[in-house]
Amino acid sequence: MEERRHTSMHYERELQEVKNGLIYVGALTEKAIRSAMESLLERDSDLARQVVAGDDQIDAIDMELEEKCIRLLALRQPAARDLRFITTAIKINGHLERIGDMAVNIAQKAIILNEEPQLKPYIDLPRMADITREMIKESLDALVNEDTGLADRVRHAENTVDSLNDQIFRELLTFMMEDPRTIHRAILIMQISKNLERIADHAKGIADMVIYMVTGESVRHQFPAETETESP
Repeated sequence: MEERRHTSMHYERELQEVKNGLIYVGALTEKAIRSAMESLLERDSDLARQVVAGDDQIDAIDMELEEKCIRLLALRQPAARDLRFITTAIKINGHLERIGDMAVNIAQKAIILNEEPQLKPYIDLPRMADITREMIKESLDALVNEDTGLADRVRHAENTVDSLNDQIFRELLTFMMEDPRTIHRAILIMQISKNLERIADHAKGIADMVIYMVTGESVRHQFPAETETESP
């Protein structure tokens, strides 16, 4: 009996370590996005290089968490709810690793843009970055608290990021049409915007997986239901 209880406690500790690892990687990706955007806004290429270098840590933890999950599947043979958590954790881990890559891409574009005159004030890009970082945080909060309502809010937030990305694209297209000399800088800014849009996609993917983990329902290919708005 004592041995069985000890084994159970060790198993629960391993599950908690996976959850803690996801939260930690999420915090690292949030920091990477924030630093990448700051490197652009402040024209600080040294900070951008730190973001690029820091991706190694995210990659290392990604591999460690994946190995832990595979070991749990192989040795513990989890059933039902724990099985859903572990398989969900593997996919969430992959989303976070890709988010880290997107932050690196932003930092690399910032390094190039910092060497040229600024094309336009950066207004919508910081808004996109703030929303995406909040989406990551809330999606992982939803994981910890098994909160499908919060996960659904993350899914809706993606629409705002998509709209900002479209707005930036149209504005930069006008710049390029009016002055071909702006094309190189405009394309780099478009790529940063697209990376932020893809980060939002990955954050939504995490929220989708949380809903699956809690309810067993797959919503990956469903659009979030329209929220009702109050009449003025």
